Amino acid sequence: MSCKVCSTEHQFLQRGESPRANWLGNLRTQLSTAPLNPDPYGQHCLAPLNPDPYYMTLPPIYFYLPQPYFPHTLPATAAENWAGYGLGIYTWTLQTYFRLQAVGFPCQLVSSPPKEGIVLFHRQALQFRPLKPQSRLLLICLQADKQPCTVAHLHVVQNPTDSRSPHSYYLPHWSQPGLIPRNPERGDRFETIAYFGHACSLAPELKAPAWQYQLAALGLRWQPIINHNSWHDFCQLDCRWNDYSNIDAIVAIRSFHSEQTYLYKPATKLYNAWLAGVPALLGAESAYRAIGQANMNYLEVSSYSELLATLIRLKSSAAARQRLVCNGALSALQFLPEQITENWCQFLLNVAIPAWQRRCQRNRQQLFSRVKSFNFKLERATFQTQS
Repeated sequence: MSCKVCSTEHQFLQRGESPRANWLGNLRTQLSTAPLNPDPYGQHCLAPLNPDPYYMTLPPIYFYLPQPYFPHTLPATAAENWAGYGLGIYTWTLQTYFRLQAVGFPCQLVSSPPKEGIVLFHRQALQFRPLKPQSRLLLICLQADKQPCTVAHLHVVQNPTDSRSPHSYYLPHWSQPGLIPRNPERGDRFETIAYFGHACSLAPELKAPAWQYQLAALGLRWQPIINHNSWHDFCQLDCRWNDYSNIDAIVAIRSFHSEQTYLYKPATKLYNAWLAGVPALLGAESAYRAIGQANMNYLEVSSYSELLATLIRLKSSAAARQRLVCNGALSALQFLPEQITENWCQFLLNVAIPAWQRRCQRNRQQLFSRVKSFNFKLERATFQTQS
């Protein structure tokens, strides 16, 4: 069983099928002239609005980033090639916040846990301080590649096959900010093979000197941009993951021997390659298989020898490379930042806000029942005393 997919390809998120979609357009009009109030971190919170009657109970929406993890300097936009976006906690929290702000969706970035509303937080944010459920609080965990959060009411996952939580919704990981596509002046050259990622996500065979020697024998050059940072440290992170200008193909394989399908990992390396206009040679991972088509818009390899054979075949066929790139360009449209932003708007409007409303209504009903029961018991006790 896979998680629910929050994209405009699915009926419950189709534009125009819900009055909420029209309400979003009205809301954006209001937001275009709304004044901004500075917050303690130099960002801005939207001033109060007059919501459409459809959403008189519109809750505040927060992106929670605990103070110890708050960067000293925030990026100016979501499109900036900021080193911090190489960390999951920042790409999920800050990039989503900035993207929604850019289209006028009302949300705030906070460093203290709110008491009411919808709170979105990265799974690792709880390593500083656990969040406590409140009666008028809906907690949404940005799960990334971590375990589900027991206190969360909803989970956002980055792999459409990840169903570890019963209330999981798939929203794609953001593509690489500030991505520089392959330089078209390279034409049919096929010389530079790259890997962009963390050291722990690359097969040991591809870190060995023998790999570079074998590529050199084929007339190819290995150009890995590898980071070794911990999950909360980006000070020494190499920022060149965005530059595909001189890259002719990417290779991204975690292991040649594992039977894992990595259901918690995203397909980011695949659609970054699509957006950059380069062929991708990848391992057998569930996310790649879910969004791509092997031999159509990427190549799947299962062994070291197959990888070498595939590179030889690609080097000898510019037509095969061009076919992969063209098919990838079509597939990339659903992973443009604008499309993912729209998916987020639809998720918040069609899933998160109704879930918050239902939760508040249930809590009100439970409170009313408890008060009614207490009054009944009090009246009975009073009657018995008088008798």
